Amino acid sequence: MTTLLSLLGLLASGTAYAFTKNGILFSAAITFGTVFYHLAMRLAVGAVIDGMFHNRMNYNRKWFRERSFEKPLYQKLRVRKWSKRLPTYQPELFDLQSRTMEEIVQVTCQAEVVHEVNMLLSFVPVVCSVWFGSLGVFLITSCLAFLFDGLFVLLQRYNRPRMLRVMKRKTTPIWNGKP
Repeated sequence: MTTLLSLLGLLASGTAYAFTKNGILFSAAITFGTVFYHLAMRLAVGAVIDGMFHNRMNYNRKWFRERSFEKPLYQKLRVRKWSKRLPTYQPELFDLQSRTMEEIVQVTCQAEVVHEVNMLLSFVPVVCSVWFGSLGVFLITSCLAFLFDGLFVLLQRYNRPRMLRVMKRKTTPIWNGKP
C-alpha cells in the first residue's frame, strides 16, 4: 500500500511541478520517487528471486557457510539482543509448526540473497543526483537503505548456523548401540 501511495504521490507532485515549477512540489516529487523506488525495487527483487528459487536454495553452498569472523562480529553488534525486534515479511515461511527446519534454513538463504541484492540496488538512486542535484540526500537515503537491508542479512546469517546445529542434532542418533 505504501508503495502505491508513494507512486501516486510521485505522479501528483511531478505533474503539479510540471505546471507550476514550484520548488516544494519538485522536492516532494523527488521524495516520493525515491521512496517509491526503494519500496518497489525490494518487492520486485523478492518476487524475481522467489520465482527463480522458490525458497529452495542450497544451504551447503560456500556463500552460505559461517565465516570465522562472524561469531565475534555478532557478539560485538549484540545481534542476539535486537534480532527479535526486526519485522518478518512473511512469518509463515519461518513457522516451525508448518515447516521443517531444512525448509526454514533454505528460506533464510533466499532471504539473505534478496537483502544482499537490495543492498547493492540501494545505490541506484545516487545516479539521479546527476539530473536532480542533491547528491547528499540521495547518498544518505541510499546508505540508510543499505544498512537497513544489512540488518536482515546479519539476522539470516546469525540464525542459520544455529538452525543447522539443531537440524544436525535431530538427524544424528544419540545412541549408537555401543555401551
